[in-house]
Amino acid sequence: MGIRHTRSDEKTFLGIKANGPVFITSLLVIFILVITTLLVGQPMELWFKDAKRIVSNNLGWLFILLVNVILLFTLYLGFSKYGNIRLGGEQAQPEFSKGGWFAMLFSAGMGIGLLFYSVAEPITHFGDNPLANNDIAIEAAKSSMGITFLHWGVHAWAIYAIVGLALAFFTFNIKLPLTIRSIFYPLFGNKIYGWVGDVIDIVSVIATIFGLATSLGIGVQQINAGLHHLFGIQNSNFVQLALIVIVTSIATLSLILGLDKGIRILSEWNMRLALLLMLLVIVIGPTVFLFKSFVQNIGHYISEFFELSFWTESYKGINKEKHWQNTWTVFYWAWWIAWSPFVGLFIARISKGRTIREFIFGVLLVPTLLTFLWISVFGGTAIYQELTHSANLIKAVNSDIATAIYKMLEHLPFSFYTSLLTVILVTSFFVTSSDSGSMVVDTLTSGGRHDAPVGQKIFWASMEGIVAGTLLVGGGLVALQTAVILTGLPFAIILVVMCFSLYKSLQDYYEERIQKKQKQPTA
Repeated sequence: MGIRHTRSDEKTFLGIKANGPVFITSLLVIFILVITTLLVGQPMELWFKDAKRIVSNNLGWLFILLVNVILLFTLYLGFSKYGNIRLGGEQAQPEFSKGGWFAMLFSAGMGIGLLFYSVAEPITHFGDNPLANNDIAIEAAKSSMGITFLHWGVHAWAIYAIVGLALAFFTFNIKLPLTIRSIFYPLFGNKIYGWVGDVIDIVSVIATIFGLATSLGIGVQQINAGLHHLFGIQNSNFVQLALIVIVTSIATLSLILGLDKGIRILSEWNMRLALLLMLLVIVIGPTVFLFKSFVQNIGHYISEFFELSFWTESYKGINKEKHWQNTWTVFYWAWWIAWSPFVGLFIARISKGRTIREFIFGVLLVPTLLTFLWISVFGGTAIYQELTHSANLIKAVNSDIATAIYKMLEHLPFSFYTSLLTVILVTSFFVTSSDSGSMVVDTLTSGGRHDAPVGQKIFWASMEGIVAGTLLVGGGLVALQTAVILTGLPFAIILVVMCFSLYKSLQDYYEERIQKKQKQPTA
């Protein structure tokens, strides 16, 4: 059976360049959720809580197992003979410098979430730690940083790496459209251009939309918290909805400018602003403590790696209604899985010319180390303030988690300026998430097109904002977490099948390349 290199979307649909079944079905599912949430009102908040509890209690272990399997498979590919395969062919050259590549990886992959949780998560675990004696402050502090590192470390980036690698390989080497369905060609053949492929892309679009909506939702909460902290602007749903409209409108300019001029430049500026903020906190904060704790945090993460990675709260959760992992580990793994079509497709777009080994270890290690440094600086400063009793951040975080980073900065010099810089940085990450996410969703709904009109990308940016706003109104952070868990679950199953398909194709490609070299006449 030969590979069909034509696309299923070559005809326009209702005047737009889109794959009709994927575009309409995805839109229909999104509209049903939005309308239902708005019409039902307050009871939806209870439904979100119940749905999150049921899925997390019964299937949380599955998320934990799958994420570990994906990490092991990713490492295997990086060390294997397939690591020398170059994305795009042996003559392909990288389009972006390594600095620009890393900047776009970091901005797309973590951004908003890292700003939101870098203080809030360590402080929350410090005050209520499931693995340490909370009465022993130093023990709780070390454990809180270890748990935070787990959630933001190589497990998250392995999910992004495997999706990005599969998309890049099938697009640049096998010459198939840049869509999730293309990865399944070795298993389904040309059926990927029919209903089977449509289902795969629909699940991918929905997971992406709700993964993005979660990030945008917590981002706008943090922007609002910062504006309230600095200027006394009301902290309310109305202000947050207005902020979503404003920032989404700003994102349209980046969409008009395109990938190279818009998203790349914004991503690089994000990195500069983030680096500036981090350096300021290092200089004006407990400098020596931060460097020492960074080294020790990495050591603790490595030493506890396997136990933390496979911990499922199985014994501690017996006869208890409250399951700690539902709010944290299960949510994070579902969030990264739901984000993976977006981040994976985006990093595939920017990674042509890299070898598989360079791609995997570049995606796994560099952003992870940057993330660990960031958490050690911001979370470490907050922990230091708690250990020295110079602040009461636990109370502040329990009161409003979105204020965490501002409350920490409040106890450092130049707090107004560092808090203002934080608001600007969150807003900038919001813009890059919105515009790059819109580009990805439009690519998925148009069968892999890169030439879709800007208006279509703006349409999807608006939809992301609408979903984020609806979930905020319909249940706040719990609704955001529930949406990402429910949409991440079906895509988790797709990820497992994707690994089999990628491995099969890499085997065939490698053997064909070896045979081709053997047939070439020697000089």
